[in-house]
Amino acid sequence: MNSRCASINKILPFSCVDGPGNRLAIFLQGCNLRCKNCHNPYTMGICDNCGDCIAPCPQQALSLQNGVINWNANSCEQCDTCIQQCPRQSSPMTLTYTVDELIAITRKYAAFINGITVSGGESTLQLPFLIDYFKAIKAAPDLQHLTCLIDSNGTLSLNGWQKIAPFMDGAMIDLKSWGEETHIYLTGRSNQRIKESIKWLSNHNLLTELRLLYIPEKTDYLENIEQLSHFINSLSKSVLVRINAFHNYGVYGEAKNWYSAKEDDVKQLKEKLIDRGITSIKNSLIDLYNK
Repeated sequence: MNSRCASINKILPFSCVDGPGNRLAIFLQGCNLRCKNCHNPYTMGICDNCGDCIAPCPQQALSLQNGVINWNANSCEQCDTCIQQCPRQSSPMTLTYTVDELIAITRKYAAFINGITVSGGESTLQLPFLIDYFKAIKAAPDLQHLTCLIDSNGTLSLNGWQKIAPFMDGAMIDLKSWGEETHIYLTGRSNQRIKESIKWLSNHNLLTELRLLYIPEKTDYLENIEQLSHFINSLSKSVLVRINAFHNYGVYGEAKNWYSAKEDDVKQLKEKLIDRGITSIKNSLIDLYNK
């Protein structure tokens, strides 16, 4: 029995936008970036049970029991009042699952999916849980056909990637800008470790997808197209580059006033990459994950 636990924000039984095929998508709570363009800011923080969300809840679906926030899913109407109230960009509507409980859920859908994608937030912040979960899948005869992917911001250390590599099938990594200064402005952190992760994963045939999120007047891909192209060309030729388009609906703070990317914006970046020998590219104006 494996009782290691993780804080999980949401589980989607069937998703076609979180990796190849039909996938079970698991969104873990907590993130170490603070992206201005995040569409899921309530997945950033970990609830500290302060209780600020209890009184404002119109359905009285929240209570404090033994110093811990208790969420009554049956009373909740998903109005998100609690999320808007939270000073930590967290959500009290998370659940704690053990590895065994998550394996039972996986087994329920195994016949109808191609694999599992763990996302967030930033799923690798709960790395010991991920390792045990993936290890259990690979050890189960009825689940071994499922691919195990990680959707990550790439900030995990190389030591961390080395630990989970034997049990994962790949990772999808966001490179949110090329330049250091721009990345710090957009996310609050450096992108040096992210670039190291991308290179390491590619060298070990574990980089499933490199994602570029185009934000007009904010991202710096075009200004650094030569360096960016050289970097991408140094990766394995099997790596898929996906260009996602930023849209400002659903975001918070100053990003609400940013311009949404248009088809021509994405097309321009794609064409410049193709001109520099990068041909394995997909672009999307619909599959948006501005995390």
